[in-house]
Amino acid sequence: MKTIYINGEVYTVTQGFCEAFVVQDDQFLYAGTNEEALRHADEASAVIDLKNKFVTAGFNDSHMHVLNFGYTLNMANLANATTSLSDVLECLKTYIEKNHIPEGNWVKGRGWNHDFFSDVHRFPTRYDLDLVSTQHPILITRACGHVLVCNSKAIELLGLTPDMEPVVGGEFEVVDNQLNGVFKENALNLIYSKVPQPTVEEIKTMLVKAFHALNTYGITSAQSDDLIVFENYKDILQAFKELDEENKMTIKLYEQSHFTKLDTLKEFLNDGYNTGIGTEYFKIGPLKLMADGSLGARTALMSVPYADDPSRTGVQVFTQDELNEMVDYASSHGMQVAIHSIGDKSADMIIEAYERTLTRHPRTDHRHGIVHCQITRPDILDKFKELELQAYIQSIFLDYDIMIVEDRVGHERAQTSYAFKTLFDVSHASNGSDCPVELPDVLKGMQCAVTRCSTHGQGPYIPDQALNVEEAIQSFTIHGAYASFEENLKGSIEAGKAADFVVLEQSPFKTDAFKIKDIKVLATYLNGRCIYKS
Repeated sequence: MKTIYINGEVYTVTQGFCEAFVVQDDQFLYAGTNEEALRHADEASAVIDLKNKFVTAGFNDSHMHVLNFGYTLNMANLANATTSLSDVLECLKTYIEKNHIPEGNWVKGRGWNHDFFSDVHRFPTRYDLDLVSTQHPILITRACGHVLVCNSKAIELLGLTPDMEPVVGGEFEVVDNQLNGVFKENALNLIYSKVPQPTVEEIKTMLVKAFHALNTYGITSAQSDDLIVFENYKDILQAFKELDEENKMTIKLYEQSHFTKLDTLKEFLNDGYNTGIGTEYFKIGPLKLMADGSLGARTALMSVPYADDPSRTGVQVFTQDELNEMVDYASSHGMQVAIHSIGDKSADMIIEAYERTLTRHPRTDHRHGIVHCQITRPDILDKFKELELQAYIQSIFLDYDIMIVEDRVGHERAQTSYAFKTLFDVSHASNGSDCPVELPDVLKGMQCAVTRCSTHGQGPYIPDQALNVEEAIQSFTIHGAYASFEENLKGSIEAGKAADFVVLEQSPFKTDAFKIKDIKVLATYLNGRCIYKS
């Protein structure tokens, strides 16, 4: 069956603008003029008048955490309670009361950010959470996902003690010979490995909930780090497999397969998984590694001490030898690699690992990349072009980081960071949200990319690193498709590609740059099928 869409403002991404397009079954058949589109009509065709609405290719979030997003949708939402620590505690109390959570049952929350606290200027501790309850085990995760705080009941149930062996690539805080409840980076595994694990059916429910939420933002594809969320990654793979077989996937997902140990990676590859294996709706992507932490938590690995805390340089998750070994094994076995890096020292380590493996085992079109690419120097940016690295940027991070970046890293380093325009010009820079660190709000991310300001108007921060509207859309469409080796299958409106597209109330090209975030998503289509309508 053919569906003919006419009278639209259609940005095709690769071929400029047109006014009409034709969808046959699950693919675009034609994009061009109204007159020519209507010539494709037959007796069974449907004709839809777009009434001058803006249409472009379906949005592709090139780095997020879909399962974790679904998981957090069932938690206490602390993102709206970050003006003070007391607000966070009150939000948790309300959550327990509203949901009638029995004593002894776990209470989880996510989204707090101590940088916004007006009453204290520190992380929460176990003793703060004890004011909420000493009978419920409570854990709350910072917005960045790199710091977690437990109350005394949780520490007791998990059997955690201050004399535990130090965690490589992580920290837990001990004050006066007692755990104060704060855990960072790899030390989070002390918690996650012991809390009750969900069933495959429960994982599926979380995923479906996340899929539908993503569709409301116009997202049709996501590149997602999911396998480390729960203890058994095989349960997560099974959940995706079953949803795919049940035709319940409303997102085309490219799995950024996160492992921390070489033995687990070897097991994964030996089981037949590798980059590109899977179906249209669920496909294995790169090996995902975490090289450091976050800027907000001061765990991003810096080459020099933090300007606002000279006692810290961040957290190094892997030694250079460990990182080299993981990268080399994956790359030499044909697997793409994508590594989290926020600090410039971690970027140095990643570049060394990539240079080493590509010298030992040369590959063309490897599409290895760096996720986040936040604190950079000119020599690091040069390496993106030299090594043909994929840059996975998150322009939405400017909304918060504008407030802290110069204080954290100093003026000189701040002036060469968040260099999105440079990265766009020298590599295939794809955009994303790192959801649930931020909401997967593509239009908000576009606004930050174009204005280089926070959504409250603070900035601009290094305005010559702004993307124009066309580049911002490309970063959320065709460049995301390139990151998953699928630029010939999706990411633009042209004949032969999947009919994934989004209908917006207004054109981002004609909207005030500071109001792009307010544009309404009217409908989202996946393979020609409407999966969301406002």
